Parts: sequence; structure tokens; C-alpha cells
Amino acid sequence: MSTESTASVSTHILDTSVGRPAASVAVSLSARSGAREQWVVLGRSATDADGRCRDLPALPEGTTHVRLDFETEAYFHTRNHSHSQSQSRSQKQAEAQQDAPAPRDSGAFFPEVAITFAVTPGEHYHVPLLLNPFGYSVYRGS
Repeated sequence: MSTESTASVSTHILDTSVGRPAASVAVSLSARSGAREQWVVLGRSATDADGRCRDLPALPEGTTHVRLDFETEAYFHTRNHSHSQSQSRSQKQAEAQQDAPAPRDSGAFFPEVAITFAVTPGEHYHVPLLLNPFGYSVYRGS
């Protein structure tokens, strides 16, 4: 949790293409203490079954910018592999006839998502990622 001199960060991922949390997505948290400073990786985690990272480390004092890096390619590869195995032949033919772009090898147009934002000491930042194979959205949650 944040104190008067530090900020804190939490996140979760919702796969909007299936309407479920995205589990087992690797996430890393980096910080820096000024726009011209180098990024320092503070820790790595992975989303749980609820799509949440519950063990992100605290931010050091003096942090002004934070970056969350989500490794989405492995998630989509795993999800698409299990989906294609359970799909019927008629479902596969119907998808092939749609005008949607063909999935890449992994099914991820964005193999990784990096979100950078500014922080103020004493505040908590919940930054959800709404994810699908061809796009994503983020916002400051509560």
C-alpha cells in the first residue's frame, strides 16, 4: 500500500474477446525517478485465475514514472491452442469465411503491451488492461 512518500500499483487483465480474466500472463513492474533516468525492474509476477497480480512490489521513494510490461504472446498462444483443439470442423470453417484478419502464429497482434504512467507519492494506481487479440485498452481504475 502507498504511504505519504511512495505510490503503489496494482493491475488486472480482462480478455474482452472471451469475457474472462486472463490468467498466467507474465507481468513486470519497472520504475524510474525522473523522465531522463533509466528504468529499474522492481519485480515480476503473473496474473492469477482472476486475472490479478497480487504480489507486485512496493515502489521506491522518489518514483515518478512506472511501467507495466505484459507478455501477451504466450497467453494468446496457449489460449488459441486449447481453443483450436476443442473447436469443431464447422466452427473452423465458419471462422475461415469471416472477414476478420487471420491470426498470427501466436494469435497475438500485440505480443507484448507496455504501459507507462506518471505517479504521485501517496496515491494508489490501479491500471487494468482490457485485452483482445487485435487491440487493448487501459485506464486508471480504483
